Amino acid sequence: MKNCVFCKIINNELPSYKLCENKHAIAILDVSPISDGHTLIISKKHYQNFSSCPDEVLSSMSLLSKQVANKLFNSSLKPWGMNYLSNENAIAGQVINHFHIHVIPKYSKNEGFVNNKGLIRVDDVKSTYEKLKRFFNLL
Repeated sequence: MKNCVFCKIINNELPSYKLCENKHAIAILDVSPISDGHTLIISKKHYQNFSSCPDEVLSSMSLLSKQVANKLFNSSLKPWGMNYLSNENAIAGQVINHFHIHVIPKYSKNEGFVNNKGLIRVDDVKSTYEKLKRFFNLL
């Protein structure tokens, strides 16, 4: 994609802090991190989002995410935990429409990526199951 920031990074048209790569993806430090070591795993080919990405690429990106997390855990940063995140569409927080996975180190409960569970209204699980089961062929 001509104007895609991540495509430009992949093509070395824009600078980045590349940590490692594999056949299908590169790992770079996020330039707007929410914690130290916040890393992006970016597909080398342009795919809009998680749902449009081929299985082989998803698998390869997951393995690279794991490799990055293990290196972060063993680094001098010493995170206590890790969040893995991919946003799909603007409503979910996707800013760059090129598939990528965030690997976000955690150093304390209320910093970095913070889960807001309990702050929003959610239907009971049985009600949600009833709405979804026909789409999963469970009737």
